[in-house]
Amino acid sequence: MSGLQKLLAVIATALAILSVLVPFGTSPDRVFGALDMPGVLGFALLALASLVRFRVRVSPFADLGIAVFGAFVVIRSLDPVETAGPGFWLVLVSAWAFAWLFAERLAGRLSRTARLGVLIPLVFGLSILVAWEAITRGGNVPKVLLPSPSGIWQTLIANVPKLWADFEQTFMKAVLTGYLMGCGAGFVVAVAVDRSPFLKRGLLPLGSFVSALPLIGIAPIMVMWFGFDWPSKAAVVVIMTFFPMLVNTVAGLNVAGRMERDLMRTYAAGYWQSLVKLRLPAAAPFIFNALKINSTLALIGAIVAEFFGTPIVGMGFRISSEIGKLNVEMVWAEIAVAALAGSAFYWVVAIVERAITFWHPSVRGGRT
Repeated sequence: MSGLQKLLAVIATALAILSVLVPFGTSPDRVFGALDMPGVLGFALLALASLVRFRVRVSPFADLGIAVFGAFVVIRSLDPVETAGPGFWLVLVSAWAFAWLFAERLAGRLSRTARLGVLIPLVFGLSILVAWEAITRGGNVPKVLLPSPSGIWQTLIANVPKLWADFEQTFMKAVLTGYLMGCGAGFVVAVAVDRSPFLKRGLLPLGSFVSALPLIGIAPIMVMWFGFDWPSKAAVVVIMTFFPMLVNTVAGLNVAGRMERDLMRTYAAGYWQSLVKLRLPAAAPFIFNALKINSTLALIGAIVAEFFGTPIVGMGFRISSEIGKLNVEMVWAEIAVAALAGSAFYWVVAIVERAITFWHPSVRGGRT
């Protein structure tokens, strides 16, 4: 074990043992953790038993099991009419430390168990959700400031038809349409710029200027030009995605080396043959980098554009209207849907990239 792992093990165990000696809750019937003592005591004993790692090799999944048990003790004890005591927070921090220790130890073994690498971000994400739930409910945080994940989930389930209509309006119509048009136009113009020195010297500086324009300045103009429905949001997405694709594609087309270009000339290849067989394959990582950047920019642009005028549907409209009613759980439900949609969109583009650029060293290097 490394020094950091030993330190985490000692701290997590010490906090677990200390949680038995202090009050778990502040209400009269739970002073000194009377009702939760079996769970807290069991967690402390498991943590104490884990110190055998210093003499015997113990699997990292033992740390994960202790962290899960501590999270169960914390979540099970949550009560909206009670304020958590010091023992509650000690168990929470100790469980977090055991989850961190699991990630540290598993990361050191990924050379032998690479397929288990997905567990590290999964455990990290679940740890954040558990801590979020414990802090908001155990600390009696007002819902207006920060609702709990369970409250957000209940709101999401209760409003599936409304959330689906917003998703269809914003993502399926504005985002996808604007993304395809913006990225496609950026790619075509990039090839034209590469072909014409005049466009390269005149259009690229102008593109940098236009890409720096603030979104909140462009969105109202697009609404005035294209109306309140989704086409105006798609127009904003086109503007946001056009120039990242243009700049990255132009840079990628110039990445092919002089020796490769000379080889194509010795084969009597013309411009378009060199473009298709040499320069575009070499530019593929740059093109997909732009596609991945635009997958997140497109959703952000469409949502923000809806703040400046839209029919009574859409993610941006819902966020703007519900925050005015102080219905923060609904706002967070929309944010969760947007985050999932954006992550899935990025993931799809990344999968396509791996399938097409499997030959590139950056992709081959990530495989085992």
